[in-house]
Amino acid sequence: MPESRIRRKSSYTAPTAKSTGPQQNGPLFLPIMLGLFIVGLAWIVVYYLTQGDYPIPSLGNWNLVAGFGVLIAGFVMATRWK
Repeated sequence: MPESRIRRKSSYTAPTAKSTGPQQNGPLFLPIMLGLFIVGLAWIVVYYLTQGDYPIPSLGNWNLVAGFGVLIAGFVMATRWK
């Protein structure tokens, strides 16, 4: 009786991992992040010092939300800083 051919399987080799090294932020990342911190803090301080007359009088107490929003944007950028 004829025998069937033996299939030879090649041994498994794991794919090589692509290592590009640590990613770096762009040169403007840090100045923009610090700028957002400063602008947000300045917005809130100006609002309190002028008793709501500035930076945008028509916003009223929403100026606090705008100032904290800018600060939060700075903190979000800080979490992505490498």
